[in-house]
Amino acid sequence: MAREENSNSEALKTAMENLNVQQQPSSSSRNDAASGNGVEVTCFTEVVDDVTLHLQIIHLGKQIYAWIGCNSSKLGHLYAAASTRPNNTASVTCVLGGNSDNTGTGIARRLVLKTGLNIMLASNIPKNSPLLEANAEKKLVEKLIHLGYATPKIKRNILIVLCDIIA
Repeated sequence: MAREENSNSEALKTAMENLNVQQQPSSSSRNDAASGNGVEVTCFTEVVDDVTLHLQIIHLGKQIYAWIGCNSSKLGHLYAAASTRPNNTASVTCVLGGNSDNTGTGIARRLVLKTGLNIMLASNIPKNSPLLEANAEKKLVEKLIHLGYATPKIKRNILIVLCDIIA
């Protein structure tokens, strides 16, 4: 028994000595995340009108998961939104959290239209807080534009005009 343990430990020691560690390129670069090869996570906190908003953005190549927490770290309702053809509108459904409310569905729908990507949005913003909802969406869109996941409105309008001229 002792001889078996000794040979196993020698084999392990030899294997560890022969182990080569290779440097892997970081998968957090924007190019990798945009091509679907990586995941990029961004977390930040904003204080708006004496309310603390915690936001998290996870870019998964062709979709974005976003979480908006209001004064807590609760998940809240989870919405899935995607663009639909042929009208280039967005369809939204509540995946978790019971009945869908206008707070999360509106934000998710507008994010799909602004990014062109599928959106998973978790939000625990109170229902009767339209100003807080608008501020949270504004902060989220600002960060999406800063990260390069959405285009500013002026740039989007110019692209639409150029497409109309070409067509």
